Amino acid sequence: MIKEVDFQDEVLRAAKRIKPYKRETYFQYSHYFSKRIDGDVYFKLENMQVTGSFKVRGALNKLLNLNKAKRSKGVIAASTGNHGASVAYAARELDIECTIYVPKNSSVAKISNMKSFGANIQIYGSDCIEAEQKAREISLKKDKVYLSPYNDSQVITGQGTIGLEITEQCEKLDSIIVSVGGGGLISGIGSYLRFVWPSINVIGCSPKNSAVMIHSIMKGEILKMKSKPTISDGTAGGVESDSITFPVCCEIIDDLVLLTENQIKNAMLSYIKQERQLLEGAAGVAVAALIKQQKNLRGQKVGVVVCGGNISINTLQKIIK
Repeated sequence: MIKEVDFQDEVLRAAKRIKPYKRETYFQYSHYFSKRIDGDVYFKLENMQVTGSFKVRGALNKLLNLNKAKRSKGVIAASTGNHGASVAYAARELDIECTIYVPKNSSVAKISNMKSFGANIQIYGSDCIEAEQKAREISLKKDKVYLSPYNDSQVITGQGTIGLEITEQCEKLDSIIVSVGGGGLISGIGSYLRFVWPSINVIGCSPKNSAVMIHSIMKGEILKMKSKPTISDGTAGGVESDSITFPVCCEIIDDLVLLTENQIKNAMLSYIKQERQLLEGAAGVAVAALIKQQKNLRGQKVGVVVCGGNISINTLQKIIK
């Protein structure tokens, strides 16, 4: 479990550590969505982050904590998108050799994005699990650091810097809404905000088609479940059996919300129309949760984490249609 004083201190140190390499994103008031809940809604715009995703914070904090010997050997990760791009960016900024394993069915655009940051791309396996297994195998064989997208205390601490920024950008929130995949983002943000504002309501949300963490919380143990296709690819997939995020999520999440694909798509379209910004499917889940819970959030001051903005033209066209 996360200890209050230690975690707060670590987040403060992480914020100073990663500051030169990332953006302090806006905590932007929304007139339209505030009116919908007859309260105050603020969006934390991680879709405006340097790689278009919050994940760069955790990647930076992890790499900046490595000593020279470990940096010199290079690092390895497995990803089909935001995590890979964030690791590649962080590695480039710190002059560290970086290899990303991706499955055969990966988006050409996302692979190109990772390459643009200088990553060495290795295509392996038919899905994310096979690519990850290979990446871990090679990392052990070559004694290189493997960067998990969520199952790492330094990655969680890096994501916690979002919570720190929010406390510096507003006086207090009644609720915070965060999309949940492996749980790294909500573990970092939720833990920090709960320490500063003990009464805050932490709302975790996932697509119905892939909600392993949420179902695991409901069951009280990490489950192995198959996921269906979802527009929220950034939160899709399983949870590692030894994930350190699971007990944290069980402790800090107050409300669990599941969303259909249509609810997510409609929320994304509404956000794009009203806020004039792009967002990806994983961020759309949080906006959809806000809309679905609007009666319960009536009159509240609510923060919504827009975790990323990396959406393909094809996906965007489907949503608009």
